Amino acid sequence: MHAVVVVMMFANIAMPGVSPTPTHKPGHLVTHHRHLRHIVYHSPIKGSHESLVRQNQKADEAELERIQDDAQLEELTRNQELVSLPLGRSLTVDPKLPEDRRYCRPWARTFLKDFSKAYYEEFKAPLQVNSAVRTAEVQKKLRRHNRNAALATAADPEDGDIVSPHLTGAALDIAKRGMTRKQRTWVQNYLLKLQNSGLIDAEEEFRQPVFHISVYRDYDPLSQPVAARPEAEAPLPQTVE
Repeated sequence: MHAVVVVMMFANIAMPGVSPTPTHKPGHLVTHHRHLRHIVYHSPIKGSHESLVRQNQKADEAELERIQDDAQLEELTRNQELVSLPLGRSLTVDPKLPEDRRYCRPWARTFLKDFSKAYYEEFKAPLQVNSAVRTAEVQKKLRRHNRNAALATAADPEDGDIVSPHLTGAALDIAKRGMTRKQRTWVQNYLLKLQNSGLIDAEEEFRQPVFHISVYRDYDPLSQPVAARPEAEAPLPQTVE
């Protein structure tokens, strides 16, 4: 008889409704997790469709070609229409970036020199370039893994205004991983000032931890490829009177 009573007591403990273990998460935890799923990041240099359209329009005005393949990339670097990144104490590059893509337009190089110098003077730390010029072939491969990346080519005429600015060699991605809040705020303000002046378009990305920047020719209007610079005038022949 005592054994039957003991069995019934254990059965009551295991019955639904009196289980000591809750069957679902406490309300405050659910609310907490739901809050995390809806975090919204704010930045004064937030990207937009209009910004991407403007970057392409600026490239068209400057008559910049969209680089299609390695052969075209090699030709532009040989003609020095694309120049090497100004790497040094104040500017480094992602080691994973291939050597043949460590190039940009001359005015973008001037921007990098000014930007990295100002940042280094403020924080005694270098900036890092994660991406610079790309070919359409590279951009197509990138879109397979990152659907947030811009188009490599225009599928129809309306897409011509939203292809990746990296294809022109005038766009750069600056790493922000490892930056403190103070450093990130400084970069935001630096880029916003130039953007408001119409010299660049910038976007702080969050799917990829970078600042995307398109530099316009007006940033350094005197910069131009070495091959395009006018040659010095030949001296006039001397005459003997």
